[in-house]
Amino acid sequence: MNQDRRSAYEAFSIPYGRVCLKLGLTPNILTVVGLLIAAGAAVAFWQRYFFVGLALIILTSIADMLDGATARAGGLGTTFGKVFDHTLDRVGEFLILLGILLSGHVHPGWAMYALFGMWSASYTRAAAESVGGMKSCSVGFAGRLEKFVLIIAGALFEEFFPFIALQVALIVVGTISFITAAQRLWYARRELLGKGGPSA
Repeated sequence: MNQDRRSAYEAFSIPYGRVCLKLGLTPNILTVVGLLIAAGAAVAFWQRYFFVGLALIILTSIADMLDGATARAGGLGTTFGKVFDHTLDRVGEFLILLGILLSGHVHPGWAMYALFGMWSASYTRAAAESVGGMKSCSVGFAGRLEKFVLIIAGALFEEFFPFIALQVALIVVGTISFITAAQRLWYARRELLGKGGPSA
């Protein structure tokens, strides 16, 4: 998600964050809820209930949107909260891909390809922001939301094209994730070296 899209996304989500605050929900609670829903999606995929898995991925994406929106709306964002959110997001992604792998509808190699690609994109951003000290390195071809949209599409069409649709979705997710990782690494190199950082 590029910076312009992220700004628009954050502005759009703020009112929903205010609703969550009125309901007494905190960002960390929503992060945990998102992980639990992701675990439910994993079980649904494992048992080959693809429409249920699809619906649960949508719900975990909504929870992911709401935790950040609630933090921004209430001024509740903390450094630990960001670490907590990013960590549980990665665990949720792992569980979902594990469930898809266990369904037997995809080759294990392609499931690992998608998982490692998503991990690479996330790790590149985390390293740039922690080790490199960059304020943000969320640039790139595709973010978490776009990848989930592809998995959702794969789950939807898997009912009509079994053993094909989900596998194709994972191949695309893995590929665009590696592209995103490369874009983030290049962006970090340009920003850090341009500010007089070390050359290696």
